[in-house]
Amino acid sequence: MLEQGWELRSCKKHAASVEASGEIALCKTGFPEDVYSAVLSQDVHEGQPLLNVKFSNCNGKRKVQYESSEPADFKVDEDGMVYAVRSFPLSSEHAKFLIYAQDKETQEKWQVAVKLSLKPTLPEDAVKESQEIEEIVFPRQATKHNGHLQRQKRDWVIPPINLPENSRGPFPQELVRIRSDRDKNLSLRYSVTGPGADQPPTGIFIINPISGQLSVTKPLDRELIARFHLRAHAVDINGNQVENPIDIVINVIDMNDNRPEFLHQVWNGTVPEGSKPGTYVMTVTAIDADDPNALNGMLRYRILSQAPSTPSPNMFTINNETGDIITVAAGLDREKVQQYTLIIQATDMEGNPTYGLSNTATAVITVTDVNDNPPEFTAMTFYGEVPENRVDVIVANLTVTDKDQPHTPAWNAMYRISGGDPTGRFAIQTDPNSNDGLVTVAKPIDFETNRMFVLTVAAENQVPLAKGIQHPPQSTATVSVTVIDVNENPYFAPNPKIIRQEEGLHAGTMLTTFTAQDPDRYMQQNIRYTKLSDPANWLKIDPVNGQITTIAVLDRESPNVKNNIYNATFLASDNGIPPMSGTGTLQIYLLDINDNAPQVLPQEAETCETPDPNSINITALDYDIDPNAGPFAFDLPLSPVTIKRNWTITRLNGDFAQLNLKIKFLEAGIYEVPIIITDSGNPPKSNISILRVKVCQCDSNGDCTDVDRIVGAGLGTGAIIAILLCIIILLILVLMFVVWMKRRDKERQAKQLLIDPEDDVRDNILKYDEEGGGEEDQDYDLSQLQQPDTVEPDAIKPVGIRRLDERPIHAEPQYPVRSAAPHPGDIGDFINEGLKAADNDPTAPPYDSLLVFDYEGSGSTAGSLSSLNSSSSGGEQDYDYLNDWGPRFKKLADMYGGGDD
Repeated sequence: MLEQGWELRSCKKHAASVEASGEIALCKTGFPEDVYSAVLSQDVHEGQPLLNVKFSNCNGKRKVQYESSEPADFKVDEDGMVYAVRSFPLSSEHAKFLIYAQDKETQEKWQVAVKLSLKPTLPEDAVKESQEIEEIVFPRQATKHNGHLQRQKRDWVIPPINLPENSRGPFPQELVRIRSDRDKNLSLRYSVTGPGADQPPTGIFIINPISGQLSVTKPLDRELIARFHLRAHAVDINGNQVENPIDIVINVIDMNDNRPEFLHQVWNGTVPEGSKPGTYVMTVTAIDADDPNALNGMLRYRILSQAPSTPSPNMFTINNETGDIITVAAGLDREKVQQYTLIIQATDMEGNPTYGLSNTATAVITVTDVNDNPPEFTAMTFYGEVPENRVDVIVANLTVTDKDQPHTPAWNAMYRISGGDPTGRFAIQTDPNSNDGLVTVAKPIDFETNRMFVLTVAAENQVPLAKGIQHPPQSTATVSVTVIDVNENPYFAPNPKIIRQEEGLHAGTMLTTFTAQDPDRYMQQNIRYTKLSDPANWLKIDPVNGQITTIAVLDRESPNVKNNIYNATFLASDNGIPPMSGTGTLQIYLLDINDNAPQVLPQEAETCETPDPNSINITALDYDIDPNAGPFAFDLPLSPVTIKRNWTITRLNGDFAQLNLKIKFLEAGIYEVPIIITDSGNPPKSNISILRVKVCQCDSNGDCTDVDRIVGAGLGTGAIIAILLCIIILLILVLMFVVWMKRRDKERQAKQLLIDPEDDVRDNILKYDEEGGGEEDQDYDLSQLQQPDTVEPDAIKPVGIRRLDERPIHAEPQYPVRSAAPHPGDIGDFINEGLKAADNDPTAPPYDSLLVFDYEGSGSTAGSLSSLNSSSSGGEQDYDYLNDWGPRFKKLADMYGGGDD
């Protein structure tokens, strides 16, 4: 039995996959509603659950504690369920209170208001209340058969049980009692099966197995499960089925506990400016989780506010059932209001403001641009200037204004020239960024022809103006362009200039006058002429009047003449600032004269020793052209007489002739046959051309069997020069090789004569060549005569650096070595010791230590070296090896190695 009915007006979240032009709201920590409302059917009792407040915990990590502003009357559990602390009649002082949520860690605090009100009495069929528990009895029927009563089964449809959702309890709440009429005689056990009982979700419905009392254990939610289908069973204590199972259907009655939810919190739509009333804009949609076939799920829409409210506060309306938004007033102008914001409300209970639950969303309507404003020039006249003969330069910058949306076809301007330019010398391009018109020069302009242009230009948009616009579709302006005079290039006329002349003109002949014109008629300038190109150097031009004369003979057969035409280029320069120049070409068509004699072709041929079986076909080569060339006349000269005696020539046609042996046999060899060739010029020109003929032995087919071919007896100039150059280069190479060899020998000798001062003390003595009066009048450093500290043995000297006059390598005695400390008194001792060592050395050369000292005059403190005599006679030694020491020791070899002499 339901003791009281109540309704929760809180917002539940529903997921729907719906496409719309809206935006999904981001998660926000806190209460999703500003006010929670609960409509109660009677007074409040202690422990009565009133409503459930929802707290949005986006990150899921916050630990929130709830508190009530009226703790003596209301309390809030951790799950957000609000309960009554005591029983009291609902009055205005209890109609509203606050609930606080505080983060236990950060102490951050949120609050929400709760509003309580009494619910009016609803129709009786909405909710059935029974004061007594309904009893459902298993069906049975008694019949008489053979004098005994028997039970007969029959079908019995049990009416469904209607149970409102969100019941307040207390739980478990008894629903019906199920019993069998056999429970008087048997001990029965009752049970229920099905979803909600022993199947998920389990435990919602329970039955007392003894009494058969069926109860519900918790509030039901129609939005989760709208109907439960259970089956009741009755068995004895042994588990035997006593009655057939009966079906029990429990319908969950819908309560208005779900607020309408818009699919998107922000909806975007567009409408063209200037739209007529009734123009469709967009559709907004909300859904309600309650029963759509009941008032709880029937929604109605309305517009709460419009911002801005110009030009009318009611520019739009909405269909309260479908959510379609349309225009209801004229005057949409993007240039004044570009966007409208509407607050849309959806209310269930068919829009009942008292009992229905509501929710809001935002509709943003953008007014799109149409071409209702033409471009307008910022000035009536624009000015510009341009130098003459310049193209692709900006002359003027045309600026316009357009109130339409920038960078759209309704804003982009197109320019055209409607007058003042009949020849199309100007063009206008649109700057895509600034929308300005750039007037440019498309064709060169001549200052001497036009000094100024006055153009009429028009500007219009890429798309036509919208219908009903009163403005003209285009704007016009004037552009005044001034042409600036500049110094231009002189030009030859005609160019090229063609003249006809015979070749062979002598130097100094005036051919023509080739002058240029200056296009700058308003400038006083002089033109001077120079020659720019003259491949054969035949011409010159007067720098003032442009007369062209020859400085050499014109020759049509020159390689610089192509197709009888000779090209020469001349330059004309003025004295303007800056100076300018132009070129002109003179083409001389040279007429041929008979200035070239014909020549035989080919110049070499071969034939057999006998007239048969072959002959020689010849023709003529003439550099002239008709009529100064062929036909040709061929003949043999009278002298030498052997020519006509041995040869005969026959003319085949105007260009060819045939040379044959006149005698029966001519010895093999090379013969030079002169041939007289005469052309057809007026007067004709003749020439004796030599044909070199090789007479050879031939086989039966007339082919020459000699291996040798005709070899020229003489060489051309080029071949001689090439041979001479080769000879000169060869001689230079030989000369360079000889010089290199001599220099190498000298370097080798110099290396052999080079001696290291540390190798021998004799070098130190040889360097002492002063011719003074002795040591008494000179301050000499006698340490220079000392033996070096170390003497490098000859055995470790590199091969090839020994002097030619050095003695051969033999086992040498140990010569004394002086200490490094200089002392002027040890010279005599050093010399005596060296003398003894030399006397004991059988291989000592004659230029021993005694020979390197010269007489230095009297009075020397060193004493006379002449008093030092060898202890052994030189005659006892063999000096024949001096002959092996080279020419420098020839004198000593004659003195000591000469035997008895």
